[in-house]
Amino acid sequence: MGILARAWKFGNDIDTDVIIPGRYLVINDPEELAKHLFEGIRPEFAESVRHGDIIVAGTNFGCGSSREHAPLAIKAAGVEAVIARSFARIFFRNSINIGLPLLICADAEKIDDGDSVVVDISRGIVQNISKKESYPTTPLPPFLQEIVGSGGLLNYTKKQVVRA
Repeated sequence: MGILARAWKFGNDIDTDVIIPGRYLVINDPEELAKHLFEGIRPEFAESVRHGDIIVAGTNFGCGSSREHAPLAIKAAGVEAVIARSFARIFFRNSINIGLPLLICADAEKIDDGDSVVVDISRGIVQNISKKESYPTTPLPPFLQEIVGSGGLLNYTKKQVVRA
């Protein structure tokens, strides 16, 4: 089972200042943050992104400062997952902590802007419907899938405490 999505393609080294400019870090409302996603490089993104879309990028996505605002704004915009060749480690951790799935895909550059893709997070497969191709990803380990499926680390921890 997978997520049918439209791809938004970005390049290498997309840092957290590009994802959400620093001047908006005084905002703590995720929906308000989402209105400013990528405004410096893709001003149309925030208005055009739809719930269920995905972001595809090259290497080192989410580099720069360790602000949680970046993955929070992406998730609030309705982005279902981010697929990239690699992620900055702190961005990866922050994303999992809020329940935003990330997949590492060596073939991410084969996905073009606007392609229709089906993302199977649990199996780690991306099917490019537009190109009739399939790309393997590094699937999230089961415990990280549980965290993401719970909506993030806080919700996951609450469920663990209730079970105990």
